[in-house]
Amino acid sequence: MSRTRRTDEGHGRVGSVLSGIAVALGCVLFLGGFVWGAIVYQPYTVPTDSMTPTIGAGDRVLAQRIDGSEVKRGDVVVFQTNSWGDLPLVKRVVGVGGDEIACCTDGKLTVNGKQIDEPYLPAGKNASLTGIKSTTVPEGRLFLLGDERNGSLDSTVHLGDSEHGSVERGAVQARVDAVAWPMDGMLAKPTGFEALPGGISRPGPLNLILTTVVAGAVLVLAGAAYGPIAKRARRPRAGAPEPVRA
Repeated sequence: MSRTRRTDEGHGRVGSVLSGIAVALGCVLFLGGFVWGAIVYQPYTVPTDSMTPTIGAGDRVLAQRIDGSEVKRGDVVVFQTNSWGDLPLVKRVVGVGGDEIACCTDGKLTVNGKQIDEPYLPAGKNASLTGIKSTTVPEGRLFLLGDERNGSLDSTVHLGDSEHGSVERGAVQARVDAVAWPMDGMLAKPTGFEALPGGISRPGPLNLILTTVVAGAVLVLAGAAYGPIAKRARRPRAGAPEPVRA
C-alpha cells in the first residue's frame, strides 16, 4: 500500500470521527435549544389591537415566563384577572407600586413628575389621549396601558375602582420579548423609563436560544455533509495517473 493511500485513509478516519462528533454535538445543541425555549418561553396570540403599532391583533408573541415580582416599568406583559375579563391580555407596565401616574404634561405621560418619552406610540398620537388624572399605584400592584391609547381597555377604564385601575403583580404570567409572527423580532427597549429607580428589564435569553438552535443545525448539516464531500474528493479524476504502489 502506498504512503499516499495510507495517509488518505488516516485523514479519512479522523474526518469521519470529527464529523460524527459534529453531528452529535449539533443534535444536542439543536434539540437542547428547543427544549430550553419551551421551558422558558410561552407563545401567545394577542386578541386585540390595543398594543398597536408594537403588537397587532392576531400577532403571535413569545413571552418569557416570569414571576410578577420581576416586572419593571416599560415591560410588555401577559396577565389575566377576572375584573378585566377571563382571558390573557397584553399591556405595557407604566407604573409600579408607589408611583404617581398622571397625564399629561406637554402631551406626555408623567411618572413621579418625570415626563416619559414613548416612541412606541402610534405616529401622530401621544399619551394625552388617555387623560389620566393624578393617581397613586397601590403597593404590590401595576398600572397598565396599551400603546394604542385611543380606546384601549386598560387601567384608565378601571380608575374608579378601589385599586385605582391597577392589577396585582401576581396576575402577570409572562413578559413579552418578541413578535414571532409576523417576524418583527425583539421589542424595542422602553428607554423612557430607564432613568427611573429600578431601571428597565434586561431581555430574556431568546437570542441565545436561537443562536444555540442555529449553531446546532449548522453542525448537523456540516457533519452529515462531510462523508459525501470527502468521498467525492478521494475519487480519482478522469485521466489522472494511478498511484504508485509500494
